[in-house]
Amino acid sequence: MSGRIKTPTNQKLLTNVAVVRMKKNGKRFEIACYKNKVVNWRNKTERNIDEVLQTQNVFSNVSKGTLSKRDELLAAFGTEDQLEVCKLILDKGDLQVSDKERQVQSESGFKEVSNLIASMCVNPDTKRPYSPAVIEKALQDHHFSLKANRSAKQQALECIPKLRETMKIDRAKMRLRVSIPSKEAKAMHDKLKVMFNEVEVEEWEQGELEIVGLIEPGSYRGITEFVQKETKNKGQMELLSLKVMNEGEIEIS
Repeated sequence: MSGRIKTPTNQKLLTNVAVVRMKKNGKRFEIACYKNKVVNWRNKTERNIDEVLQTQNVFSNVSKGTLSKRDELLAAFGTEDQLEVCKLILDKGDLQVSDKERQVQSESGFKEVSNLIASMCVNPDTKRPYSPAVIEKALQDHHFSLKANRSAKQQALECIPKLRETMKIDRAKMRLRVSIPSKEAKAMHDKLKVMFNEVEVEEWEQGELEIVGLIEPGSYRGITEFVQKETKNKGQMELLSLKVMNEGEIEIS
């Protein structure tokens, strides 16, 4: 592949380039990537490196189109393989962005995290969701800052425990129905019941057990594995509601 930066035909050369830079052995090494793709690669939402790199060449200066010398690559990275060096720089290098771009990315990411938390959580007393504006204000009060190498969802989940320090907030519960065959029902009853935050229905019919109730989202996998193992895949589970909340009402303070 040539050292020329490839860009879509309807764009001028270098107008859509994100530069990732690394300094080693006193030398500067740069790679040319498509904008917005570096973060996607780092948080693993993009796995095709050809969608990230504009060219599989290593530069000493992308804007001037100056390629790094082979002996410099070998001395700094122990290899002349351009693609391998590109991957190393892509994973560990510094993404060069302007102050304006950084501000736009920060504001956009901040709103995305706020919206995700608002969509996943409720006031546990009222079961009402909070508005994104309330969540955004709470995050600002906690001096939350975005991490470029983590997805918005990962950061949203990490923020929830911190928000609990100053407000009533919990993940919205899931409503689950579990049916256990009569052969295993009695033995499983007590262990299964305590996995629910709230049991809404508990019925026995001809020895078979059915429980309907609310669970934490993080408990779903554990309950699934428990039921499958103890019933040898004969138990049945049905997710009745992904998020249990009082729809139409929003906490605004």
